[in-house]
Amino acid sequence: MSLARYACDPARSRGRRHPEEAAPTRTEYQRDRDRIVHSTAFRRLVYKTQVFLNHEGDLFRTRLTHSLEVAQLARSIARALELNEDLVEAIALAHDLGHTPFGHAGQDALNDCMSAHGGFEHNLQSLRVVDELEERYPRYDGLNLTFETREGVLKHCSRANAQRIEQGEPGGVARRFLDRTQPSLEAQLCNLADEIAYNAHDIDDGVRSGLITMEQLEAVPLFEDYRRVTLQEFPGLQGRRLLYECIRRMLSAQVYDVIDATRGALKAAAPSTADDARRCAPIVKFSDAMAARSSALKAFLLNNLYRHPQVLATTGQAKDVVRELFGAYVEQPAQMPPDFAARPNVARAVADYIAGMTDRFAAREHERLTGRRLLA
Repeated sequence: MSLARYACDPARSRGRRHPEEAAPTRTEYQRDRDRIVHSTAFRRLVYKTQVFLNHEGDLFRTRLTHSLEVAQLARSIARALELNEDLVEAIALAHDLGHTPFGHAGQDALNDCMSAHGGFEHNLQSLRVVDELEERYPRYDGLNLTFETREGVLKHCSRANAQRIEQGEPGGVARRFLDRTQPSLEAQLCNLADEIAYNAHDIDDGVRSGLITMEQLEAVPLFEDYRRVTLQEFPGLQGRRLLYECIRRMLSAQVYDVIDATRGALKAAAPSTADDARRCAPIVKFSDAMAARSSALKAFLLNNLYRHPQVLATTGQAKDVVRELFGAYVEQPAQMPPDFAARPNVARAVADYIAGMTDRFAAREHERLTGRRLLA
């Protein structure tokens, strides 16, 4: 694999928090990817909500399938830009490891519960999973990933949390939130691939669910342009074949746009190393025209799918499940497994335990502790 001078080179990695000997057949970023794939948190993603709760249908995206789609898009773009494909795959597969059950509804509810204890944020929790909560190795907690993978996992971070992380890891993964520099180009790419993936698959899931229609999507330029071109080439095409072809073309257009716009930004910034790129303004980007179209699509999905009464009804129930679980465990820590119940910081232990749950386990635990079934 040919790497550009501004790509992250595993031979020049800033290393792991606990030094290890190099693997004989794999690069450092390949090892990171493999550790993530074999982690318990990664397996749990298959039963965690993306938009639709897990019990609502077998074909809707989950956090696992979303992460795989992000990894595919990110690797495709990385190859064209000569960035490190293994690193973008590792970041993409790990970026949602800290997500709660029930998607953003679960996160919002858990954040409310933790408001007096430092709050809850799923990106920070993803870092917590790979740094502390996974228990696979005899010498250390977590997965002991490289700096570059951990940097990409920590997509967002408040200044207060960044200062706290910086105290324990001076000059580490949180430093950029304090000095206003950027993450690696590979991390920037994963952030954008995440956006491309969820916009596309939420259209698919939204239409499949019946909550949005193809007719409504005609008002979205990023979709309608490709619907019109598709029908010119395949008159009479309809149903799922038409939807899939429109999404396929829309995805391709966004991928090619990112590649072209980023090449232009690289030419203008001319970074000579990966660290040079971190000191530049964001480089991996859409063109202005595509960014505007993407924003319009996100606004459409927010108003017509994420805020649909049917979605809000189920997410409201999901929030109740998380809030009531939190209250029950804080009141009776012994209801959690012994290693969680024994921790001195009860609220954070409860948050860690709930965040690690799948949708169906959280629903079962809620019914066990309260005697009520909120999610059928």
